[in-house]
Amino acid sequence: MSDVSARDQGRDNARDNAMSMAAMSSERIEPDDNVWTRRLVLFLRIMAVVSIMKGLYHWAQVTGFIGGEEEAFENQSMAWQTATVYFAVIELVGAVGLWLATPWGAVVWLTTVVSMAVIELMFPGIYGGSLTVVGLEAMMLAAYLALAWMAARERPP
Repeated sequence: MSDVSARDQGRDNARDNAMSMAAMSSERIEPDDNVWTRRLVLFLRIMAVVSIMKGLYHWAQVTGFIGGEEEAFENQSMAWQTATVYFAVIELVGAVGLWLATPWGAVVWLTTVVSMAVIELMFPGIYGGSLTVVGLEAMMLAAYLALAWMAARERPP
């Protein structure tokens, strides 16, 4: 009987030690451990809101909610219509992924950023070839890459 109680006592001590070690390790976590990851998620959420606004703007163009009769969707060139529908869909899909901070959301968002820059630079007849838009897209891309780099350095392999 004493052999059984000694084993029970040993198990209780081991469990208490494990619980106290877990409590000590949770106390050592500093609040600044994942500061770059939190900044990256905040940036992604801001970009999600921007993507929602851009996507809704494109849908407003498609539906005729904005613009006059001469700027109507059906009066535009086929290239303009195709690009507008593409951005109307992909911006909103990317916004959902960005808000959830998923890897696929970042990939879809990066696709929209690069697509807009390419259309502005290579096909200026579609949206006008604005270098301002290309510069803004490049700045957003650079900010994402910098934040992702810093967040990755926080979590060594």
